[in-house]
Amino acid sequence: MTTLFKQPLQNKLFIPFITAGDPDPDTTVEIALALQNAGASAIELGIPYSDPVADGPVIQKASSRALANGMNIIQAMELVPKMRKKGLNIPIILFTYYNPVLQLEKESFFALLRKNTIDGLLIPDIPFEESEELRKQCKEHSIAFISLVAPTSSSRIKMIAEHAEGFIYCVSSLGVTGVRNTFDRSITTFLDEVKKYSKVPVVVGFGVSTREQVEEFCKICDGVVVGSALVREIERLQPNLANEHLRKEAINDFTTYAQTFGA
Repeated sequence: MTTLFKQPLQNKLFIPFITAGDPDPDTTVEIALALQNAGASAIELGIPYSDPVADGPVIQKASSRALANGMNIIQAMELVPKMRKKGLNIPIILFTYYNPVLQLEKESFFALLRKNTIDGLLIPDIPFEESEELRKQCKEHSIAFISLVAPTSSSRIKMIAEHAEGFIYCVSSLGVTGVRNTFDRSITTFLDEVKKYSKVPVVVGFGVSTREQVEEFCKICDGVVVGSALVREIERLQPNLANEHLRKEAINDFTTYAQTFGA
């Protein structure tokens, strides 16, 4: 089993999601470092995609901004060594839909993952039952294949959880990503079921957007993924991030905001 985090966990996990190339490649590098400074345990680096099936409007807009800047999957992966060179030492998980992987061909894709020191892979549009070949190649390259499990997975929860690597990503609610004010009470029962079978940390994502939600989820699981709330803050700060005189202050403001989610 490929591991991302030391066991047992010393702290609850805070795993932020950002879109590669939003608002521009250099700022993505600085944002990753800011997230590490804010206490991130790992970072999900999203590949901008023109036809996402799991992303809500906030992340869709971020993808559009990144694609307009010419960002693609190869350039996104090449950002990681730049982050490492500047001091990033936490795991990076590549979040991508399957079509960009197919376009690269799998052998080239995995070679690039290794070359660019990427630690994990998450592909939301591949059902677990169709992921065996990818999971095998991940093992061969010492890359954690992150599995998603949803409340609707029902009888599949045991199978998915028992094979999970790195951490298991529990989808908090149906639909796409995005900020949510409330969550169904059945989430506790769902998480208890996942924890019963999982040998890796159990983490909740989709909609986590406040400190209060982080605290509540961390009582019943091992950590949280925060995406849309952070991406929305990047969008808000974009004019200052683009201004060389205000950029440093904007990065500091983003770091302070991200610290509110540190588990």
